Amino acid sequence: MTQKREYTGDYPDKTLYIPGPTEVREDVIEAMSQPMFGHRMDRMTDLYTTIVEDTKEFLDTDNEVIVLTGSGTEFMDSSILNLVDDNVLCTTCGSFSERQANVAERLGKNVDRVEYEWGKAVKPDDVRTALEERNRDYDVVTCVMNESSTGVRNPVEEIGDVVAEYPNTYFVVDAVSALGGDYVDIDAHGIDVIFTSIQKAFAMPPGLAVCVVSDEAYERERQKESASWYGGFQRTLDYYDRKGQTHSTPAIPIMLAYREQMKHMLEESHETRDRRHREMAEYTREWAREHFDVFPETGYESQTVSCIENTRGIDVAETIDAVSEEYDFVFSNGYGSVLGEETFRIGHMGEHDRDSIEALTDAIEDVAGL
Repeated sequence: MTQKREYTGDYPDKTLYIPGPTEVREDVIEAMSQPMFGHRMDRMTDLYTTIVEDTKEFLDTDNEVIVLTGSGTEFMDSSILNLVDDNVLCTTCGSFSERQANVAERLGKNVDRVEYEWGKAVKPDDVRTALEERNRDYDVVTCVMNESSTGVRNPVEEIGDVVAEYPNTYFVVDAVSALGGDYVDIDAHGIDVIFTSIQKAFAMPPGLAVCVVSDEAYERERQKESASWYGGFQRTLDYYDRKGQTHSTPAIPIMLAYREQMKHMLEESHETRDRRHREMAEYTREWAREHFDVFPETGYESQTVSCIENTRGIDVAETIDAVSEEYDFVFSNGYGSVLGEETFRIGHMGEHDRDSIEALTDAIEDVAGL
């Protein structure tokens, strides 16, 4: 049985290079310390409408945006409840895409998979084959844009183009560890639902989930007899249209932080932010190939999380501990029991840049004797 471990507050500061949470600007943290106000006051309307409309501007989408208190997993759950009557096709190539399939199964849906070995990417032609040849009419196809367990970036744009050929099938994308650090044209590629958590590439404190919803997905839910109560598209969006607020009490301090960080994101622009993340990813992969190797399939590497194959057989856990102790940098081991010591992961997202990533790789070289 788990025992209480007293939180003392007396801990050394560590620079985070994990797949999230990531580093947060000081002024964004300070924004959370404003005096509390009521979630039905005009001030809340000002705050919430600002972050929603700024998010639309940043993502360059005409679709509707929902910001709810919770993690991105909330929309992994509610998108299935809102859109699926019977059948869902889940593309799986790692832990988080498999989680979406498990969520759908637990919700009582008929789940078919297009499965790939971990490290391989989802192929659009395989999705087309499944839609054409399997004896089911699918309500939804799911895909993880950035499979952070393996460092794979799936081609959701091309997959969305395929799904768009089937007008009664909706495309749901988990972009939890990508959106804000890897540009995707949501409206141009038939993505009906795409969601993220703000503690990843948005570089905000954890606690809010963001979801972009197409008009078609909204109308689909309206036609269903049941949907998610908390994360229902109609419930959240209609309340926003009427009141400019959330239907339930939100995490106001984190929304204040969101507003502050979104100012920085808009100033940088989505395209420039994308370019900065691409530069970090290219540097990290070049470094990895010099000293180890990269785990994901060539041409499908993540722009926000590098999964590095431990070809030298270093003690990953020991190296992580030593880098943390000597440099106050924290990076991540391989995901779970499947990859464990076989890989390690570097999160290059949010407010990091090439120089800060190079500081980490220099530290790893020093500790591991590379």
